[in-house]
Amino acid sequence: MDDGVFHLVCDIIVRQTDGDYLIMQRDALKYYGGMWEATAGGSALAGESPLQCATRELFEETGIHADTLTEVGRVVDTERHSAYVEYLCITDCDKNSVKPQEGETSNYRWVDRETLLNMKNDELLTERMQLFIEERSNMD
Repeated sequence: MDDGVFHLVCDIIVRQTDGDYLIMQRDALKYYGGMWEATAGGSALAGESPLQCATRELFEETGIHADTLTEVGRVVDTERHSAYVEYLCITDCDKNSVKPQEGETSNYRWVDRETLLNMKNDELLTERMQLFIEERSNMD
């Protein structure tokens, strides 16, 4: 990408009202296939706002309709020319209603905070989400 041009990516952390977090397993054919992610999300389409992107990606990857998404952070990666906008979705959806997106994710699990925080980086793709959850827990 040209200097000064950034790719918009939205990540959504999904927390059930009982405190469990949704983790999604990447499809085996994707880069980092088989690893778990503590977010749903992806790239914005042309003309989409971060919130529109996050709402669409959350539904595409999980089947969860979000009434409210709370922006919880922004990270700019100048090396990758990417801007990440991170959201938190708190939901009371049926835990068995999650629908992995074919070609993107192959499985899902709901895990408690401690399990998520103790996942190793050879199984969980983004340590950044663990740090966010740990920091957020200290504020609650």
